[in-house]
Amino acid sequence: MSQLLLATAAGLVVNAATPPGNLLPLPPMGFNNWARYTTQINQSIFVDAADAMERTGLLKAGYNYINLDDAWSTKQRAANGSMVWDSEKFPDGMPWLTAHLKSKGFIPGIYTDAGNLSCGGYPGALDHEEIDLKTFTEWGFEYLKMDGCSLPDDTEETYHEVYSRWNKLLKEAEHPLIFSDSAPAYFVGRDNLTDWYSTMGWAQEYGQLARHCDDIANYGEGNAWKSMMGNYGQHVRLARYQKPGYINDPDFLNVDNPTYSLDEKKSQFALWCSFSAPLLLSTDLTAITDEEVEFLTNKDLLAVDQDSLIQQATLVSRDETWDVLSKSLDNGDRLLTILNKGDAAADLDVSWERLGLPAEAAVDIKVKNLWTGKQEKASSNGITARSVPSHGTAVFRVSNFDGPVTPTGIIFNTFSLNCLTDDESGKVTWANCTASDAQTWRVRDDGHINSLAQPDNCLADANGNIQSSQSACNTDTWNYETSGNLINAGSSNCLTEAEDGAASGERCGYETNEQVVGLPIGVTVN
Repeated sequence: MSQLLLATAAGLVVNAATPPGNLLPLPPMGFNNWARYTTQINQSIFVDAADAMERTGLLKAGYNYINLDDAWSTKQRAANGSMVWDSEKFPDGMPWLTAHLKSKGFIPGIYTDAGNLSCGGYPGALDHEEIDLKTFTEWGFEYLKMDGCSLPDDTEETYHEVYSRWNKLLKEAEHPLIFSDSAPAYFVGRDNLTDWYSTMGWAQEYGQLARHCDDIANYGEGNAWKSMMGNYGQHVRLARYQKPGYINDPDFLNVDNPTYSLDEKKSQFALWCSFSAPLLLSTDLTAITDEEVEFLTNKDLLAVDQDSLIQQATLVSRDETWDVLSKSLDNGDRLLTILNKGDAAADLDVSWERLGLPAEAAVDIKVKNLWTGKQEKASSNGITARSVPSHGTAVFRVSNFDGPVTPTGIIFNTFSLNCLTDDESGKVTWANCTASDAQTWRVRDDGHINSLAQPDNCLADANGNIQSSQSACNTDTWNYETSGNLINAGSSNCLTEAEDGAASGERCGYETNEQVVGLPIGVTVN
């Protein structure tokens, strides 16, 4: 009987070695104009951004990408079919701009669209893929963002075919560009998420990062916190795709949006770092505040974002007020991130067991508060985050603990967002997430799964009925797939959410709403 292969004691995914020829071993950090300036761009914005990043210490901290977004070109191609930069906006031209940025230590990036028109109405790359790649390379760009507006239709099949052209060209290129693929963003939020999942599946093979959700709120538009939390809510569904060589992208850090509070800005940064997400600022860098620079250059949080495992932190627990996330770091430490979604400051206790550690781990354990840089006093039971502000996020790095890490957290349906829930009767169901021990699951190194509420029971597929029982700890093991299916090794059934909230084992479909689930980070994804 096959078993679910799990991480090592440090919680590493088994395929964590950096692939040979990896163009982007760590998440990119830098600047993009879109969320701040949209199409109102010119050469000075990027030259001034580079100067500001050098002056404020952002470049030294690692923010070394400067990426142009939409509206850099004229509205017509040249007679030979090539793209033409707008000489009124960029009087010195693109080769000059890339050389200037490189001379200051930056990596320049450019934008195009897979369709016949960009989202802003400028020429797209459809049927001009080869000449556009040649042009961008000759101009000196090393990073390419590709949106997906104005394709012939909105089917997953069409997106797949068009983006596959770029995959082929980039693989064959003498100087391949880092490829930021926005295709999944055009399938997010549908009533049926199959195409979103499918697009994510090939996007993580075609490029180094992919934006999977709506644009973050542009400057002066909408509620930035609501927008950011919307992208966060999509991002937590997709941890299974992130791996060395590929990074999920929840979009820009729009830190100067006037509707944010300072705590909300800091929360976005802390969460994106916990995800090892791209840290691409879309803000007026010439007016960035000292407070913003201070948190954006926090060395402890940047070390988490740039950790070589690039694990995406996953949900340990959630309820209406709190989201608790964790992941492992390359030296074996554990990260604990606590988001207060509520309207008032509050405290929260998190046990060692929920962090994936044995109860006796606390003998010589060390807990560092990554906002203050100071060591926190740890109790024998766990960590207490004190006075976490409304919409604020506490972050701790836990080290020097005894015993192995066991991937621990919620198992949730990534469509309904319901949590798999144990019961003392042995009946397992799907329910609203309440942060209970009955919804916190340990995926053990022998392939068995048990809740913290019933540590002596294990998850079982009993003729299509999902139960927890002691006998299952000798029988039932589970495998987790990139598709998001959790498959019982004995029955080959997929864990399924029925309409009435029952948990069942059913024949596996193709990335269906009822059968795609999120598991704690550290579980091998096959």
